[in-house]
Amino acid sequence: MASDVLNTTALSSLVAGQHVLRTEAEQTYRQDLTLFAKMLHQRHYVSGCDGNLSVRLDAQRVLTTPTRMSKALLKPEDMVIVDIDGRSLEGVLAPSSEIGMHLAIYQARPDVSGIVHAHPIVATGFACAGMDLSEPVCSELVLTLGRIPLAPFAQPGTPELSQCLRPFIKDHNAILMQGHGVVAYGETLSQAYLNMETVEHAAAIAMVIKLLGAQTTVNLEQVNGLVELRKKSRHGS
Repeated sequence: MASDVLNTTALSSLVAGQHVLRTEAEQTYRQDLTLFAKMLHQRHYVSGCDGNLSVRLDAQRVLTTPTRMSKALLKPEDMVIVDIDGRSLEGVLAPSSEIGMHLAIYQARPDVSGIVHAHPIVATGFACAGMDLSEPVCSELVLTLGRIPLAPFAQPGTPELSQCLRPFIKDHNAILMQGHGVVAYGETLSQAYLNMETVEHAAAIAMVIKLLGAQTTVNLEQVNGLVELRKKSRHGS
């Protein structure tokens, strides 16, 4: 009971000279977005004002990073709340110009509560070359994300981008976007960020395999065994 009271305790924050009431959970989400945004920058997954992150607050609201800001310089109070149609509800700054992509994923995947979009160098190189990450380059990739598809090119920040992603959203937790970058998502923002790391790590391994002129080392029988293992782990077996 005490934890329920704690989670709904209203915290007062100063925004544009006015006090706004926020739950402790929302304040934590704002801090998490700030943390993972900085981590994206530190790992060189973004540069300039690239990239965007978001968290689902509830069925009707999403908390997102603002547009045109370096992920290294974000503060919790910079985040913007939008409704499920992308309209700003709270925040001094404008929301990410690619919020439509985030909303498309949330609408298609009720289990998703965190999304990260970035341009990690190797994975983005695959995307710009028109190549997916469908080969099982290592056991870890099969156990976590499986095949990472490539969505066809669409101009960033447009409804067409969301349309290009829709065929892949339900069956995958990370997608390469041709000529663009990567979007990864999960049940939490932390999981979404970890999925982004997995994509980039798998892309780096795939690139080394290609440079060495070798074939994929995980065969079909081994892949099937790993898939079964992943299913069991998800069901707690």
